[in-house]
Amino acid sequence: MAGNETVLKPKTVTKPKLEKPKLYKVILLNDDYTPREFVTVVLKAVFRMSEEAGRRVMMTAHKMGSAVVVVCTRDIAETKAKEATDLAKEAGYPLMFTTEPEE
Repeated sequence: MAGNETVLKPKTVTKPKLEKPKLYKVILLNDDYTPREFVTVVLKAVFRMSEEAGRRVMMTAHKMGSAVVVVCTRDIAETKAKEATDLAKEAGYPLMFTTEPEE
């Protein structure tokens, strides 16, 4: 039986290489109508910011025209931006949050 031996080779297992999801920025846009205190409340409620961090982001948007609130995955960024914008709309303010890919 020496001539009929079967040689078994181990199969090579390939792991699919997973890429990290692309990140998106949630951006707060400044407007001249929404009170600063309300913007801070929205940042605290939706983005779980502290009072101080919320004020800092709000003032950056006020002075520069916009400010990055948070960087996260696309679905979370879009959900948070919509939630914050809807909250402002319900209160009658034109406050806007947008998302864009991080470069």
